[in-house]
Amino acid sequence: MTVEEFPIRFEPSEAEVAWYEHWESSGYFRPEINPDGEPFCVVIPPPNVTGSLHMGHAFEHALIDATIRRKRMQGYRALWVPGTDHAGIATQNVVERELSAENLTRQDLGREAFVDRVWEWKAVSGGRITEQMRRMGSSCDWTRERFTMDEGLSRAVRIVFVRLYEKGLMYRANRIINWCPRCETALSDIEVEHREVRGELVYIRYAVSDAPDPEAPGGSIVVATTRAETMLGDTGVAVHPDDERYKDLIGKRVQLPFVGQLIPIVADDAVDPAFGTGAVKITPAHDPNDFEIGQRHDLPTVNVMTDDGVMNAEAGPFEGLGRFAARKAVVEELDKMGALVKVEQHMHAVGHCYRCKSVVEPRLSLQWFLSQKPLAEKAVAEVQAGQTNFVPKRWENLYFSWMDNVRDWCVSRQIWWGHRIPAWYCQDCSKVIVAVEDPTGCPGCASRDLIQDNDVLDTWFSSALWPMSTLGWPERTDDFAAFYPTSMLHTGFDIIYFWVARMLQMGLEFAGTVPFADVAIHGLIRDAEGRKMSKSSGNVIDPLDLVERFGVDALRYAMVRAASPGQDVPLAEEWIEGARNFVNKLWNACRFVAMNLDGHALTDLERVTAEEAESFPAVDRWILSRMRSALNRVDHGFEQYDFAEGVRELHSFTWSEFCDWYIELAKGPLNGGPDERLRTQRVLATILADLLALLHPVIPFVTEELWHRLGAHGDLMLGPWPIATSLPSDADAETGMGAVIEIVGSIRRFRSQMMVSPAVELVASIAAADTDQARLLTELSSELRSLANLSRLDIVDHVNSEPGQFKDVAAGATVVIPYGDLVDVEAVIDQLDKKIAKVESDLSATMKKLQNPSFVDRAPAEVVDEAHRRRAESEEALNTLRAQREQFA
Repeated sequence: MTVEEFPIRFEPSEAEVAWYEHWESSGYFRPEINPDGEPFCVVIPPPNVTGSLHMGHAFEHALIDATIRRKRMQGYRALWVPGTDHAGIATQNVVERELSAENLTRQDLGREAFVDRVWEWKAVSGGRITEQMRRMGSSCDWTRERFTMDEGLSRAVRIVFVRLYEKGLMYRANRIINWCPRCETALSDIEVEHREVRGELVYIRYAVSDAPDPEAPGGSIVVATTRAETMLGDTGVAVHPDDERYKDLIGKRVQLPFVGQLIPIVADDAVDPAFGTGAVKITPAHDPNDFEIGQRHDLPTVNVMTDDGVMNAEAGPFEGLGRFAARKAVVEELDKMGALVKVEQHMHAVGHCYRCKSVVEPRLSLQWFLSQKPLAEKAVAEVQAGQTNFVPKRWENLYFSWMDNVRDWCVSRQIWWGHRIPAWYCQDCSKVIVAVEDPTGCPGCASRDLIQDNDVLDTWFSSALWPMSTLGWPERTDDFAAFYPTSMLHTGFDIIYFWVARMLQMGLEFAGTVPFADVAIHGLIRDAEGRKMSKSSGNVIDPLDLVERFGVDALRYAMVRAASPGQDVPLAEEWIEGARNFVNKLWNACRFVAMNLDGHALTDLERVTAEEAESFPAVDRWILSRMRSALNRVDHGFEQYDFAEGVRELHSFTWSEFCDWYIELAKGPLNGGPDERLRTQRVLATILADLLALLHPVIPFVTEELWHRLGAHGDLMLGPWPIATSLPSDADAETGMGAVIEIVGSIRRFRSQMMVSPAVELVASIAAADTDQARLLTELSSELRSLANLSRLDIVDHVNSEPGQFKDVAAGATVVIPYGDLVDVEAVIDQLDKKIAKVESDLSATMKKLQNPSFVDRAPAEVVDEAHRRRAESEEALNTLRAQREQFA
């Protein structure tokens, strides 16, 4: 290929669009492209249909895509199932905001019209994130794209709900639940975020009803609360039965301020006599512990708030006040009437809605619940038996902890967008009908006056069925038969319980097996300082902005190169620039090779075999053997979901060994005789074919472009994946060239430190570490002379130290270079002194930071680790510079 035919630089935007369209239109994303392969399936963690691609998606999808592309190249019948989640509360909020701009509410439209409006919104705006996924190169089978409210998935949800109801695991009951007054819906326990906040602990005196003097001993009882407004719903006070302070008060009544209600003092073992005053106000409708005590003592429940957190008629004079305004007003009025004992500042954990961040209100409510304990026991046992493996394994402990303490799941939500609960209530005989199909009449009394439950199911309920329902369950489809259970799951640690645990429960209950063999847990993408990205911190990065500036491959490469199992990934812009530089380095190497193949296509040159390579020169054997080592590391890393291991090895091999060393050494034989030239061309072609294949899962666009620029046959995306055993393993050549590289590095450092031009030829003597090394260095002496620009090289038994010599140890060998008048000694000493001062200053600043307890205790672990790394590097550099300075002492 001529220079004109191979552009100087890679243009990502043009290649990305063209290659993606080609792959998709050719059907390459479909598993049928490898009809005889072993099935391999991954389902996407479905992003919200409301969403746009963020860095978390980009990172996770890059890992999934790298996994699926490699399996496809290996000949697997590889399927990545894409799709989106209907995201009940989030989507409803988006559409309600649109309505608000039109001065409308969902109530103005009515349920049916509102749901139609959401479907209209989904049709227009819901595909944004999938288009962004295409932009990132995700090789999903879009012909199998699913949505959690598709007809088939919705039917699966109904069937599961009905079967769980029939088994007695799904039930409807009045329980204390987490209620969001802003979203006006119930939340499950794990949808509540607990934060430490500063509040007030209010001590209130309740007067005993028959006591003549409330101020006298036994005339009153003092309780403490952080939610003073809920005292309006108190229906009792509890003390411990063995608490001597209150034994005489048990069974008596106290008068509730404001409403005048008489409420009993009861004895209950759940009360901690050492906490607070030892007396506890009981508000059964607004606290889970109070509800349990109330049930044991048959106390009534009084709900004092409306759905939107406003005090209702039960709150007496505080009716109409918002809950926080009522809290303040209650305390003020208690003070006025003399019932306020004291107010203390108090730090405590307060629940907040995961969606809107409002303070959650515990309240008694009639809801649908799923009894999870029987399901969890089976799911725990399967993981313990190794049927599903967590990577890293430490995440199993979190999974077991959650599952061992699982509580019944409140699955009903008071919104309109979602899977409506398949339960109907007969208005004549009150029978509850739970059915997959809409009933036409009551099976109890034949009445046709049936009303369906208004609530919808928690979004995570349908997500729990995702691996099954996306493949066609409950039907025994060809996809379900071929691809279930799926092969693995890539996901974040933050949804192990939200999603992973529930998929395991449902898969075992309804498909009879775990839904995936492996769960690869990845960390979070963080900013360069190790902080979590958030809008409030102002450090959110839009991946598509980075794509426009650096290209998809550069962004993917930067993320995957840092992806160690379970570890967070700090992402700095300079790392993406570095990734782009790597892409350019690869491009330039391929351009050089293309110009030296004499018009041969890459795959037309006969591949070098392991057997024939035994007779090749050491430098050829070295690069082929190093390629084999890199390939093994890549395979190991991918199989262990340690992408960083494989990609870092490929980076080092490509940048250093292949581009910086082998290509430089190949220039000699490429300009030699025809046999030498052809041999070197074949080695270059063998290495490049494997290298492009290994890099393709991570940087698919530039590798496909280069594959075709080099005239290779077929499309790289379809493989084949390289096989390590096809390459030679030559420890001798690797040791020899490893020594050459270290020695050349030593000589180049001498030039840099002594300010000797690379163009000046030097004389060097090398005393090898042993006879084997002497043999290898002798065999590679021409390469060593060429790379180090030596006019003479002597391999000797030993060397003597003399003035005017540079002496260093590299790869165990002693390197001596007489420099004589080549070096301006005074200038070198001055330069070394300045470098030493600079490194000492940097080291002092780093040490000061590490000796600061505030920094060590509060900074993210990654930032502290980076400071330790800088300290170690500075100490090593300082030792090296001082040793160099001592040569001139």
